[in-house]
Amino acid sequence: MSKSVLRLSVLFVLLFVLAGSAAASEPTEALESGPKCKFDDAIGVIAAGENPQITFRQYAALCAPILWFSPDEPLIGETEGKDIMMPMAFPFQGVAETPVVYYRIRTLLVRADQDDDIIIAEDADRLDTLVDFRQIAGVDLDFFFYYPFEEGLGAHIHDVESVYMKTFVQRCDECGETHYALRIDRTIAKAHGVLWYDNNLVSDKYTKFPMTILVEEGKHASCTDKNQDGVYTPTYDVNMRVNDAWGVRDIMRSGGLYSGGFQAWMAKRRLPEHRVFPPLPEASPLREKFSEDGVYAPNNAIYELRPFPRSADAADDPHLVPFIADKGDEDWPQIVSDTDMTSFTRWLDDDSFINSISVSARFDGLNHGSRDKTFGISVIFPLLIVKNVSDPVGGGWFVNRVYFKDKKMRDISWNLVYTTSASRWLDGYFAMGWEWDKDDEGNLHTDQMTETGIKLRFNLGKTPLGFLKSLGTDFWGVRFGIKNKGFFNWEQMGYAIEIGAGSF
Repeated sequence: MSKSVLRLSVLFVLLFVLAGSAAASEPTEALESGPKCKFDDAIGVIAAGENPQITFRQYAALCAPILWFSPDEPLIGETEGKDIMMPMAFPFQGVAETPVVYYRIRTLLVRADQDDDIIIAEDADRLDTLVDFRQIAGVDLDFFFYYPFEEGLGAHIHDVESVYMKTFVQRCDECGETHYALRIDRTIAKAHGVLWYDNNLVSDKYTKFPMTILVEEGKHASCTDKNQDGVYTPTYDVNMRVNDAWGVRDIMRSGGLYSGGFQAWMAKRRLPEHRVFPPLPEASPLREKFSEDGVYAPNNAIYELRPFPRSADAADDPHLVPFIADKGDEDWPQIVSDTDMTSFTRWLDDDSFINSISVSARFDGLNHGSRDKTFGISVIFPLLIVKNVSDPVGGGWFVNRVYFKDKKMRDISWNLVYTTSASRWLDGYFAMGWEWDKDDEGNLHTDQMTETGIKLRFNLGKTPLGFLKSLGTDFWGVRFGIKNKGFFNWEQMGYAIEIGAGSF
């Protein structure tokens, strides 16, 4: 196949995947009804129009979510409707007259056919920087929420939570005038700073916008609410990595952790008067649903959008600085050039878990003569080496495990391991594979093996042992297993214990 044919094929596939994406524009002009476009009704499209030049703040306003608090959220107390003042502005910015949400344009992915400047007018405050979205294929967009304190297990002052959106800009040249649309492809609501806890929602035909975010009572983790009903429904409101998704656990405020996986009784139903709305542009088609007599969100608070600050701005409060500094590149946005679509496909399929490797000390006891009670090292890594593989029915994970043991680590084993999650504090697992065992005479024995048991994981990130996170993982744990020689022969059984770091 020639390179030109290959490029056209890749382009066709990408256009199919991105159908309906696209850019927004000036609040009073860009969203005027234009000719009917094949992208207008595509999944995830929140705005469409003919003017592709908009500012950072306008782009953020088009995508910004509704925030929905628990009726017992301690920071809102007895207030409701327009009286709610959460989230707040950072203390170094003074007292705001409305709730405040911060945005960050993390990445601008430049189209392969870029032919002009991307930034038309730059604003040092990153409010009114004007961008030509004809040149942009995608935008990584973050929203941050500041709360003065949290309650419950591991409570502390200052709490900064976030939501990340992967958005696409699509251009249609088949309309009377070139037409653009803005599409939210997926929303990742963060929970307690642990990647495995992320609440991931890939937009589908049932997703309602503005995206609604349920705010966990007292702890303020964020969770997507696809149908805006105020109730978290696993596999529906979160449709990726469901077994590991945190959901929204209002019971955390009481200091309890309970079971590892989400249960419906952990969350309280939200009430309409506890929603805080985004400052949608007047021409946004999403305003109508929440308007009465032409007034948008008349009975609810509307927050102000501000650019996410730099950590130096909080220098007078050293306790606050880390909550800003650990949120990524302060010199945003990063402009990523894409001339051959390779960068684009990597950006599209980005997986934060490609480095999810677990390393443990292993104690292996199997009753077969001199070859028992051996010490070794166990390494677990993704099934496809650089990509994890999930069970599409049960939501668990398939991973590789290799362990070395005995004298000079002369024995080796490979297993296929299945576990129901990567982050629950208590999990079961099953493994099967082969062992290659060399005895003192140099003879090599090849045996089939199976192993099953439980694993206990502990998130040490916000404990006195949090410094261990510097080793690349939030989790440390211990695995207790029963091991058997053979797949069907249950006569030679023993134990296996692993202690170490990593999700799996």
